[in-house]
Amino acid sequence: MTTTRPGDSRPAYTHPLYSHPGRDATAPTVAAVAALYASGGDGGFSTEVDVLVSHTADGVDLNRIWAEESTALSLLNRERSALAALISFPTVAVGEAVSQTLASDNFEVASEFGEPQGIRSNRDALILGYDWEEYDLASQMTWKFLRSATAEQVHDAINRAFEADNRLVTGTLLRRLFNPAQTMNEHGHRVFGLWNGTDGMTPPPHAGQEFPSVTSHYLASGNAVVDPGDLLDAVSAVRSKGFGTNVGSRLLILCNPAEAEEIMTFKAGQESNGIESKFDAIPSASAPAYLTPDNIVGQVAPESFGGLEVLGSWGPAWVVPSYFVPQGYLAVVATGGPNSSINPIALRSDPNPAYQGLRLIPGRDQRYPLQDSYFARGFGCGVRYRSAACVVQVTTGSTYTPPTWAWS
Repeated sequence: MTTTRPGDSRPAYTHPLYSHPGRDATAPTVAAVAALYASGGDGGFSTEVDVLVSHTADGVDLNRIWAEESTALSLLNRERSALAALISFPTVAVGEAVSQTLASDNFEVASEFGEPQGIRSNRDALILGYDWEEYDLASQMTWKFLRSATAEQVHDAINRAFEADNRLVTGTLLRRLFNPAQTMNEHGHRVFGLWNGTDGMTPPPHAGQEFPSVTSHYLASGNAVVDPGDLLDAVSAVRSKGFGTNVGSRLLILCNPAEAEEIMTFKAGQESNGIESKFDAIPSASAPAYLTPDNIVGQVAPESFGGLEVLGSWGPAWVVPSYFVPQGYLAVVATGGPNSSINPIALRSDPNPAYQGLRLIPGRDQRYPLQDSYFARGFGCGVRYRSAACVVQVTTGSTYTPPTWAWS
């Protein structure tokens, strides 16, 4: 009988044991078995692959591990990295027209005649593009590795791939946020950063305020150490354009723990690094017990937000430390929460659900898909609201320079 191995692109072959017309190909004849042993057969029909890679060295079924990792991958794709989710909005669009202001429409006095004024959904809209790239990472789990590895070692290799994917997605979003350079996607749409003051575009007016075309949301501090003026400038840049002022949004100061610790020393009315602070830095609910001669008026910041640690608050913003942010930089970001449509960056996915998120691709042997499997992800991003964040480089210079990332 002629058969083809599942998932195998090699030519079909004829197996001498399956020659009985109409017989199930999975059940060789008794005569064939007897003939095999009589001619010196060595004990059955399991191939080398069957024997060597069906279980790990400590006896765990490889297909059980595959099922467990598939479940873990499904959960990972639903609960994206906390930092990535707080600054981005998932979409399948390659580009879209997005109004760059959150200002509300206005009612008018009703008239007995005529139609009322309509809501203008694309007021101050900007055509925004989102780039795209495909990535993959080989697991390198050959049958020899799987035969000698324990289940813990196999899980560790897969967990390292999960961690690499987290760094890839979060790092790509942050690089887009911290880089003012405009690029182009494969459909010819412009992919923007925040307002940079050099592309001739002007932020839309808000609450009677007009902004010049040189308005930039990429600031150089002019000081070697972060100071209260840096925070005030960044917070004002975002709030003056209508972001981070509504009940449904929150201002976050995303910074490296080194800057976060410095920010938490700021006191209202006192100079810090040469600049007087307008607000007190108040520890969050997660802070250890401490004594203070002052009374705290109002509610302190929570211990976490959207799955991220909150170190404390400074004025209207919560201080969120993260090692994903390079030292010497900080960003004030208006967020509506995880995956909110008012978050500053769009995270583009494939329109086909089967190709969304991180995928674990089975190897060539479909009976044991873990062998020679690999990971793949396709995604892209672009700034969606150019006013919804402001970035500061802590430097003695007067010109902003994007960070050099030590990791990908």
